[in-house]
Amino acid sequence: MPSPLRFPENKWLRRGFTLGLAGLGAALFDALSLPLPYLFGPMFACLAAALLGAPLRGVPPVSQGARTILGVAVGASLTPAVLEQVPQMLGSVAFVPFYIALIGAVGVPFFHKVCGFDLPTSYFAAMPGGLQDMVAFGQDAGADVRALSLIHATRVLVIVTLVPALLVWVFDSPLINPVGAPASDLPLRELALMTAAALGGWWAAERVGLFGATILGPLIATAVLALSGVIEHRPPREAILAAQFFIGIGIGVGYVGVTLHELRRYVLSGMVFVVILAVLAFLVTELVVQLGLARPVEGFLSFAPGGQAEMTVLAIIAGADLGFVVVHHLLRITLVILGAPIAAALVGVRRKETRH
Repeated sequence: MPSPLRFPENKWLRRGFTLGLAGLGAALFDALSLPLPYLFGPMFACLAAALLGAPLRGVPPVSQGARTILGVAVGASLTPAVLEQVPQMLGSVAFVPFYIALIGAVGVPFFHKVCGFDLPTSYFAAMPGGLQDMVAFGQDAGADVRALSLIHATRVLVIVTLVPALLVWVFDSPLINPVGAPASDLPLRELALMTAAALGGWWAAERVGLFGATILGPLIATAVLALSGVIEHRPPREAILAAQFFIGIGIGVGYVGVTLHELRRYVLSGMVFVVILAVLAFLVTELVVQLGLARPVEGFLSFAPGGQAEMTVLAIIAGADLGFVVVHHLLRITLVILGAPIAAALVGVRRKETRH
């Protein structure tokens, strides 16, 4: 969708424009007292501009760094008291593999038979894993990379938009839980340790090739500090809000360059699939809650098939049991990442051979 406006070619000017636009979106949402202004403001401002043809440009290193903050937040929540509750989570956790299989059994035929995508694209579009991982696996299998990118971006966008509304209207859970104490209220020693855990954990996870390194590395490093009693607080409020800001930008910028054809074919397919996912998530959540394996809010957030970072933010804002929610999402992402290539081969999706 070409834009009638002329934009500077310099990538730094485009990044500056993107950050300014995101800042205006956050300020507008905050002034209107809309929910999650630092997430939704940048997200919808960048989304609208991208659909109008503006060549926005994100700041990937900063966005990745912002995700480390969420890893630290989760790790800091994994206290000895949380670990004592792990055995009580096993009943609910046992539904995660069943949930993934159910999504695949419904999603792959939907994309292949109904939407008309080839089998590799259909398979990796249906898998509820991370966007980057599913695109990488799909590319190796010869899938349509652009379709995968837009379908998964749409899944995250719609779910991040709907989940807060459902938390308020269905679960009567006001999104007023403080995201954290101000930095001025936290000990400097703990702030320094959390910064070291964020950067050091990210670096170490990248070195060993751990998937989701930006979140899992800091999570593991901070969990060690929390379990040993070295730190007792989550990251400060300002850091959590910054993480929301850059996550919002990342979702909106994902639609840069989208065409009308792609909107009709890829984005619409992704939106219909979200409806299917919502039904499946509701059924599994209802079963888990009725069996007494989870409270309603925790069950809902644990099986909402959104991105790990986005669900972490929403769990914090909703005041949910962060450890409970994150354990389920970590298992879902881990099973999809490790099992997707194997399951793909079983259903006839093979790695694409490179011709020389």
